[in-house]
This record gives sequence, structure tokens and C-alpha cells, in this order.
Amino acid sequence: MALAIFDLDNTLLNGDSDHAWGEFLCRKGVVNEAEYRSANDRFYLLYKEGNLDIYEFLSFALKPLAQHSIEQLNIWHKEFMREVIEPMMLPKATELLQQHREAGDQLMIITATNRFVTSPIAERLNVPTIIATEPEMVDGKYTGKVTDTPCFQDGKVLRLNRWLTEQNRSLEGSYFYSDSINDLHLLEVVDYPVAVNPDERLNAVARERAWPIIDLR
Repeated sequence: MALAIFDLDNTLLNGDSDHAWGEFLCRKGVVNEAEYRSANDRFYLLYKEGNLDIYEFLSFALKPLAQHSIEQLNIWHKEFMREVIEPMMLPKATELLQQHREAGDQLMIITATNRFVTSPIAERLNVPTIIATEPEMVDGKYTGKVTDTPCFQDGKVLRLNRWLTEQNRSLEGSYFYSDSINDLHLLEVVDYPVAVNPDERLNAVARERAWPIIDLR
């Protein structure tokens, strides 16, 4: 039973759920629209460039979670799924997931975006295992802090390796699908790396190394 591992944003989705959640909060008036959008866009650009300070970003991105009850956050997230995530769904991505299911592979999403945002998306995609950045929760309320190693760049490899140890699994026969140069570390350790609508830098690496490049759009 091989692992078929997928990045989420701009891979299985036609867009970035983390950035889109920030935009959704702006439209809802939950945050100061001008200030928050400016920072959200700046962090997203740094991410795409491969220059994001993940802890600085998480201090920004997790703050709204700490300012509202989980009940209110869940209400907003249901709206977010309906209004924002559903239009990002890619039929070709759904088909690819199904191909791996039919091959008997175990599906996993591994994402830098926090679990609050991404867990319902994984459920919607019927992917049972997700490794994501973990926002800290104390007494049923988010604190605005991150717990554990952020699931970003080499942190994805660290978190995946821990999961493999806990599950007594290996990467034999494994696939990893991603669009981003930020995922190069993980692409290098699986048996079958696949670039999905890759950014410019990953596209260059994939071509140099003769990795498959696919289009799910």
C-alpha cells in the first residue's frame, strides 16, 4: 500500500486556501480590511518567492482564530467552504485522487496551511489523512500560537518522517504531487515526485531532473 501524498493549495485546489481565508475574513469585516489584505498579500508573495518567514506569517494568520469562539469560526468556515473552496475544486484533481484509491494507495494531504482551514477541505476531498500546521488550542479556544513544527519546507519532511515512524510505514513506492518550490525537500525524498502546474522555479527543477509535469487545471 503505497503513499500518494498531495500538497493542497494550488495543487488539488485552483487557488490558495490560506490566502483565500484571509480574503474571506476581509470581506466579512472580521478584520481591518485594508491593513489585513495588505499584509496577507505581502506574505503570499513571500511564500511564492520561497522567502516566507513561517513563524512571522503564523503570528499574523492565527491571530483571528484567537479572537473568536470556535462556534463562530466554524459558522464562518462553512460559508467559506461553500462560497470560496467549492469554486476552487478541480475535476482533474478529483479524478487523480480516485485513480490512486483504485490502485490501492493510501491518500494523504500535507500542507503548510493550518488545520482549522484545511481539515474540512480534506474531508470534502475524501482524503482521510492530513498533516498540517497545528494551531494551539487551550480549553477549547485557539490561542493564536502554533504548536509543533510548522508543516512548511523541510518541516514537511520532519512531520512526515515522524508520521511514518509512528505508523511503521516507509516511503517505498511513494508519490508526492506539488506546485511549489517550497516543497522541493519533500519532492526529493519520495520515489515518484510530480510537479503539478508548477511555479517557475519548480518547473525548471522538474525539467532538469526529468520529473513528470502535469496539468490539473
